[in-house]
Amino acid sequence: MTVELSNVGFRTTIEKLRLHSWLLGPGQPTEVIDCFPEANGDFTLIVDDRADTHISSADGRLYLGWFPDGRPGAEDEGWVLAVTGTAKVPGYRVVFDPQTPARLVAATVSEVLATARRQ
Repeated sequence: MTVELSNVGFRTTIEKLRLHSWLLGPGQPTEVIDCFPEANGDFTLIVDDRADTHISSADGRLYLGWFPDGRPGAEDEGWVLAVTGTAKVPGYRVVFDPQTPARLVAATVSEVLATARRQ
């Protein structure tokens, strides 16, 4: 049995080893808040005395909280997205830390809103 040694081991190029530029920093929270339709009355937006923002659906099953200084009593919670389940299917909760780029949170929120259906 012969082994082709030119295919063994780690090979790369200088170009592949160059650092990438990644999306970093919290960005603008309006990128997330703008995901919610303004005029249809399906969502309520509240800004509290700590400047935390809370958005909920009219049926109360979707909640989004933005805590720019972190959620009180919780560690590393900047964004909290929660959807209440039903009697047959459990809901879910997604948490992003305060430094998560708003664009990534907005993509998640947009996907959740796009899959919502009236019953």
